[in-house]
Amino acid sequence: MSYVAISNQYIEDVLGGRIVACKWVKLACERQQRDLKRNPIVEVAFPYRFDDDAANRICKFVEKLPHTKGKWARERQRIKLEPWQCFILTTVFGWLHVDTGMRRFRRAYEEVARKNAKSTKSSGIALYLFGADGEAGAEVYSAATTRDQAKIVFDDARAMALREPEMCAVLGIDVLQHQMHIEDESSKFLPLSAEGSTLDGLNVHGGIIDELHAHKTRAVFDVIDSATGSRDQSLLWMITTAGTNRSGICYEQRIHVTKILNGSVVDETFFGIIFTLDEGDDWADPLVWIKANPNLNVSVFMDDMEMACRKALSMPSAVANFLTKRLNVWVNADSAWMNMRAWDACGDPTLSIDDFEGEDCIVSHDLASKIDIAAKMRLFTRDIDGVTHYYGFGRYFLNEEAIEKAGNAQYSGWARQDLLVATPGNVTDFGVIEQDLLDDAVRFNITEAPYDPFQATQFSQRMVEAGLPMIEVGSTVKNFSEPMKWLEALVLQGRFHHDGDPVLTWMISNVVCHRDAKENIFPRKEREENKIDGAVALLMCLNRAVNLEPVTDGALDDFINSPIHS
Repeated sequence: MSYVAISNQYIEDVLGGRIVACKWVKLACERQQRDLKRNPIVEVAFPYRFDDDAANRICKFVEKLPHTKGKWARERQRIKLEPWQCFILTTVFGWLHVDTGMRRFRRAYEEVARKNAKSTKSSGIALYLFGADGEAGAEVYSAATTRDQAKIVFDDARAMALREPEMCAVLGIDVLQHQMHIEDESSKFLPLSAEGSTLDGLNVHGGIIDELHAHKTRAVFDVIDSATGSRDQSLLWMITTAGTNRSGICYEQRIHVTKILNGSVVDETFFGIIFTLDEGDDWADPLVWIKANPNLNVSVFMDDMEMACRKALSMPSAVANFLTKRLNVWVNADSAWMNMRAWDACGDPTLSIDDFEGEDCIVSHDLASKIDIAAKMRLFTRDIDGVTHYYGFGRYFLNEEAIEKAGNAQYSGWARQDLLVATPGNVTDFGVIEQDLLDDAVRFNITEAPYDPFQATQFSQRMVEAGLPMIEVGSTVKNFSEPMKWLEALVLQGRFHHDGDPVLTWMISNVVCHRDAKENIFPRKEREENKIDGAVALLMCLNRAVNLEPVTDGALDDFINSPIHS
């Protein structure tokens, strides 16, 4: 079968229900099927014809390229396009203008879950535009916000070229460390990022913008987009997975694609396809995963998906990552954090801090002076059958006026139970907090005393003068991401223990985790009244304790997928 025939069969299989696909893939197939029936002679607004040779040519070129990573590279295999990839390539490259013979599509947006060979295919496209598209003086760029990201597509393409010296000889390609060029044609291919010295003066024939969702600004996109105007058939190819920033350039392009596909906007030069779940799909159901992973059982493996799903089912903070990266679903940056059933199971009302007198202890402080609660956390460790267990005890301080005026009726009740220490006046008395810490120093062996420097300058100075080991731990992503992930794992493992403290439990339940583009997480609260100070103080303790027992995501995965847990 020709690649065009494979593409047409894919369309029939999707629309006939033989291939499970989401609504956007179905609409993309319907669009191509409908366009193939249009007549440019009759329909003046559609001056395009589909050329089988042009459509097949790009696919033939890509399949002559070698794999450069993994088992396929070790076995020296060449790229084998899947039907869905043939559909995309033949559609984008097969449509030509009836008069000029130039390509119809000038923009392509492809959104699909990770590990579906986006970069590999994009590297082949970039090489084709650079050396095989017949464009004199072609300028092709792999573009991203960072130099490292921009080099992913370029480095893959460079590795392909190095493994195909005969191709390079025929096309006249010189492969250098940081660029490729064809001297006779004055063509070049290189990575481009916002970290570069300049983005000006480009004359772009081909632009591959990688992971568009990670672009915090429009800078790189706008430069590439505006630099294609002087070319007759330039192509800007955007590849991405879903993200969280719905006000950014990626979501803007996505919305444009959805409007084209549902027919509310007409843009004959823009191709778009989105592989994701449909509304109402159960994300934990393996039967729907193929909608976001058209390469399922090819480069995406079911056991790996199942492992990631189990982790998401057990750890609420992992749900957003599973949805965005594995299922290509856009989510909010803030999502639920702690599994509260598991947290409650870690509670033991028979625990008493008195039982830990004389033991090593990390004591942290997250201070506040007026309306927020000042929190202190004391963290102990004990060895049980060769495994380290962690014990946390909180203490909380708030001034009397804030307690009386608080909208939270629990404050006064907690104060009566001595769960919340009420200090006189309208400002929390740090002297009471300092004395409480000095009392702890008599009872326990304080090995470290981390504190948030905000509002704590004089407090820390006085405690240092008192001989306490004060350590500054600011509220940053770097300081909190790993402790948050670690605490989740400790809770699920039953290795963290608390005495049922209702204040700490309330604060833990208030925490949502904010996820950045690098998959770091950070504690936040959804509303001002949802205090999280005790949770923050606990994370400060774990920030120091993690140095004693480093834990990686791999270790968390090992636990989540252990036979006992699963």
